[in-house]
Amino acid sequence: MEAVTESITKNRQSPQTLRAMIERAYGIAQVPEREGFAEEITHGWFNVAYRIRLRDGQQTVLKIAPPADVAVLTREHDMMRNELAAMSLVRTHTKVPIPRVDYADISRELVDADYFFMEYVDADNFGITTSQGRLPDEVVAAAGRQLGALNRELNSIVGPHFGPLTGPGPATWRAAFSQLIEDTLRDGARANVDIGWSYDEIRAVLAENAHVLDEVTKPRFVELDLWTKNSMIRDGRIVAILDHERALYGDPLMEAGFTGIDLPAFGDPTDFMRGYGIGELSPSQRVRRRLYSLHLAVIMIIETTYRGHQDTATYDFGRAQLDLLMPQFGHGRVTR
Repeated sequence: MEAVTESITKNRQSPQTLRAMIERAYGIAQVPEREGFAEEITHGWFNVAYRIRLRDGQQTVLKIAPPADVAVLTREHDMMRNELAAMSLVRTHTKVPIPRVDYADISRELVDADYFFMEYVDADNFGITTSQGRLPDEVVAAAGRQLGALNRELNSIVGPHFGPLTGPGPATWRAAFSQLIEDTLRDGARANVDIGWSYDEIRAVLAENAHVLDEVTKPRFVELDLWTKNSMIRDGRIVAILDHERALYGDPLMEAGFTGIDLPAFGDPTDFMRGYGIGELSPSQRVRRRLYSLHLAVIMIIETTYRGHQDTATYDFGRAQLDLLMPQFGHGRVTR
């Protein structure tokens, strides 16, 4: 499911435009003269990212949001601005290592999208090196525990409301999460995506279980997308957390590191949970976590249409995960 996938949301730019963006961020003296100064970082699915070598040899990373005329999910509108807000919060309130933002431009004058330049982190991608078997088991376990501890620190940030970081947001987590589900289902219906179940059955699952969401009374910063592939490792230690665009104020149990509790295909969460400092979940916590896995599965299915994926691997994987989850909520009839 994690293979490099082409997406129509990737807003690639010509060398001429990239040079103009570099000049705006770093000044004309840093504009590269030679070709080959920009190398695309290919494993992301939404934004396009380049590793840029400036004229003096310094490296930086440029991240560009999708083109203005490409349809995205409701939750993905202005997502780069959400990422910039998230990075500011993390830098201000925690010691969690994230790249330094060198320059951000939301004017949409040079390109039809927001973009920013950030520090290049000279380290290995934790998730990729793990999947390639390049790290000893004890290093993988220790880094998994560190990731859990870092995620807990991120969750220490408390917000003024639930939902989007920049607001507006509702006063309750039930309202915020219900809106997330409904927005996703509407996105799917708009694109006529077959999720293998009736959309109303997904709504019914939420309605039957929404009361457990009322246990969440404090809106905490949730990174949401902290998979191992969104972290960088050097000498056995996590040295940077990447990709903060999906962060919101909500329930920490929604974090990616807990997904394996319900969906084994996402990996054993034991090390992450040990580092986080949480053990066995209560029955109501298990229901909440299962609702978040349900939301993830539905998103995985629907977003493949919005990405323009030709390969059905992610779609098929999402369908399989949804089929695993629905019977756990007492819904066993699949509508094909």
